[in-house]
Amino acid sequence: MNSIPDDRPQGSASTPDGAPAWGPRPSPTQAEQSSDDADGHSNSEFAFTASCSSAAKPADFLPGVSDHSKWKDPVWNGWDVLRLVLVTIVALILGAFAALLVARWRFFPHASMGEIARIPLVLVAGQSLAYLLILAYMYILVTRKRRRPDFLNAVHWNWPANFSLCVLAGFALAVALQALAHFLPVPKELPIDSFFRTATEAWALGILSITLAPLMEELFFRGFLYPVLARRLGLHVSVFLTALGFALLHGAQLGFSWGPVLVIFLVGLVLTVVRAKTNSVAAGVVIHMAYNGTITIAMFAATDGFRHLERLNQ
Repeated sequence: MNSIPDDRPQGSASTPDGAPAWGPRPSPTQAEQSSDDADGHSNSEFAFTASCSSAAKPADFLPGVSDHSKWKDPVWNGWDVLRLVLVTIVALILGAFAALLVARWRFFPHASMGEIARIPLVLVAGQSLAYLLILAYMYILVTRKRRRPDFLNAVHWNWPANFSLCVLAGFALAVALQALAHFLPVPKELPIDSFFRTATEAWALGILSITLAPLMEELFFRGFLYPVLARRLGLHVSVFLTALGFALLHGAQLGFSWGPVLVIFLVGLVLTVVRAKTNSVAAGVVIHMAYNGTITIAMFAATDGFRHLERLNQ
């Protein structure tokens, strides 16, 4: 991957040196792809990402809009991302609290709130509700505050041209990194293991891990965070920081053990590179879902349909 120049369209006004640090700048991902096309290197160096990318060209994203508007991409800035982080924290708290109240009212009337809060199914329900609230805020941020009515276009969703290849890539990534994990120090018990005490809990977490979780993680990290970082810091630094943030997000459930966290960092690295080279958030979502799905199916098979979860720690 090459460093991304701060390209601007011909004839557009230059950005003043005194522009806010997190204000709009030319999109590095668009500049990169334009550079690749001009140099003729993209097909030879990135055969996979070319096949797994959307058929749309960067110039097709905003038909009828002037070049000066197109390079102001993304339309949100770093402060918007920071507000999104704060909204995420609030949504997680509200989601957890709502799930606790419903669980106590409907299922555990005699249990204390502290006891209910330790039930994995309640936590999964609260997290799912929070994800829906966060998705709603993302949509409002883009379509109302930033006045981009086409949300999917704004986040560069772009369905991959070769869906099956992205699924295969997720499967291959899971197999490769699980093989690598055998050579890394991984504790026999991790905090996330508490979500696999019963078959019902395993099913709930498994379904979440291949649906809402990868969707929301890709939207935030590759859809909102990465393009803002790339616009200011360039390709290499932004890819690294996005992958690092992705790994840290999962650190608590892995006990911040460096072996498992390294594996998640590598997952984030691959997903961010895919986002950078394909200009497609959807490609990363499909790969992410396939990655999590492969691990979930492997656990399902290893535990005889989640009936012998004790085997996970053997």
